[in-house]
Amino acid sequence: MPIEKTLILLKPDAVQRAIAGEIVSRFEKKGLKIVGMKLINVSKELAHTHYSEHKEKPFFPGLVDFITAGPTLSLVVEGDNAIAVIRRLVGATNPQNADPGTIRHDFGMVTGRNLIHASDSAASATREIALFFKKDEIIEYELVHEKWVYE
Repeated sequence: MPIEKTLILLKPDAVQRAIAGEIVSRFEKKGLKIVGMKLINVSKELAHTHYSEHKEKPFFPGLVDFITAGPTLSLVVEGDNAIAVIRRLVGATNPQNADPGTIRHDFGMVTGRNLIHASDSAASATREIALFFKKDEIIEYELVHEKWVYE
C-alpha cells in the first residue's frame, strides 16, 4: 500500500467540546503520523473554496456558517493507505449511521455537527492540503516507532 498524506479538519464542535486531543490520539495510536497541524479560523472564502462541490446543495449555507463559527484544528496526516484508514476511523457522515468505535459514532449526534472532515480521495487530499497548508508547514520526519508499525 502507498504512503499517503491526507487532510483532516477537526471542526468547531470538536474544538469547543475539548475532544480534539482525544481524536488526534486515535490517529496516532493507529500508527498514523501527524506531519502538519495548526489551529485556524476558517474564513468564508476558504470555506466556499473547500466545500465548492456542495455549493448547489441546500445544506451549503449552514455548512459554511458552521465551519466558520469557531476555531478548526487542521491536520495533515501521513501513513500507509492513510485516506482509507482514516475514513474508516471517522465513520459515516451521519453519526447515527456510523459504526460503533468510529469517531462520529462515539462523539457525534447529528450530521450537521459531525466533528470532522477527512479527504475522500488522493485527488481531494492533494487539493485540500494545498488550501490549508503551505509546503513549509508540512514536516518530513521519521518516528522512532515506525519500524514497529510497518513492515
